[in-house]
Amino acid sequence: MQSPICAMLGIEFPLLAFSHCRDVVVAVSKAGGMGVFGAAALPPERLEEELAWIDEHIGGRPYGVDLIVPNSFAGKGDAPSPGAAKVPDTHLQFAADLLGKFDVDAAGLEAAMETRQSFGDNMHADGAARLLEVAFRHPIKLIANALGVPPPLMLELGKRHNVPVAALVGTRDHALAQVRAGVDILVVAGGEAGGHCGEVATMVLVPEVAAAVEAVGANTPILAAGGIVTGRQMAAAMAMGAHGAWCGSVWLTTAEAETNPVVKEKMLAASARDTVRSKSRTGKPSRQLRSPWTDAWEAEGAPKPLPMPLQSLVSEPALRKVDKLSEGGHEGAKALATYWVGQGVGLMNETMGAGQVVQAFKEDWVAACERLNGFIGD
Repeated sequence: MQSPICAMLGIEFPLLAFSHCRDVVVAVSKAGGMGVFGAAALPPERLEEELAWIDEHIGGRPYGVDLIVPNSFAGKGDAPSPGAAKVPDTHLQFAADLLGKFDVDAAGLEAAMETRQSFGDNMHADGAARLLEVAFRHPIKLIANALGVPPPLMLELGKRHNVPVAALVGTRDHALAQVRAGVDILVVAGGEAGGHCGEVATMVLVPEVAAAVEAVGANTPILAAGGIVTGRQMAAAMAMGAHGAWCGSVWLTTAEAETNPVVKEKMLAASARDTVRSKSRTGKPSRQLRSPWTDAWEAEGAPKPLPMPLQSLVSEPALRKVDKLSEGGHEGAKALATYWVGQGVGLMNETMGAGQVVQAFKEDWVAACERLNGFIGD
């Protein structure tokens, strides 16, 4: 396809797949798109293992790595310290009480918070540098920052290794700031997106950013994101000024995905209205599958979410326990189970292989373009 994204990344079809699952990354890249491995929560040694596995199985196809190095978060610039000491008892007790209402034993949550601390460590300069060092030891073809302007080290290493740097944006102003910083690809994510997202809808944000980038004389290519789970949506975004698509949610129900089977079934049955945008999981707004867990944190009288990364020290250990118990058939845990997903979940109604999803995107994209062409008279 004649897209600057394809030329820049060496891929056949400008569809990028963000996934925490290495199998999805490999399958998408082999199908002609590009898998992007979400590595934010991994310690350096685990990232090394995962990327080595990808290198061994991807057959030389291009792939990327996605990190989260935000510009602002609680404790930025401080030396990492045990997370439990920073989390108020009110939040720990609220999480424990909520689990108890669904017959889930909250014992061990504080100990689990200590193991979760690596996520917070990765957001400090030293932790982020270690992850970047690992990533650039491998033949990656893209490095992406999921929150804010990439740190200078990421931009410097990208240029040194001739690896494009991408950044996610949720507003026009953020996009222009990224262009000024020298980012190579803008991932323009609308509020429909799963995970961290802004408030502006994809249908508005993509053309707004495209016009703004053009107005300042930049030629930074755009990947549209947010609720995109079909080829026709991808074609629509490209008609509005994007050069391809970045998708995350659609891979969560694929055969390769490591998604909790209970959550996967919930997603397959969900409508677009069964998601909620909330700070209650990470401390920054992120869209998730609605469940009694998300409802409780949004209810009147619930503790105000802590700043990133402290809120995740409360939520992630609890939700990991919920996941484990739900997979074993625990009814209370099954009710609480949730995960990040975008509003496109309403269109995700069957399980397919990740490669099949890429092929379906291609076919649907072509059909959409042919339909548009049909409106043009002779």
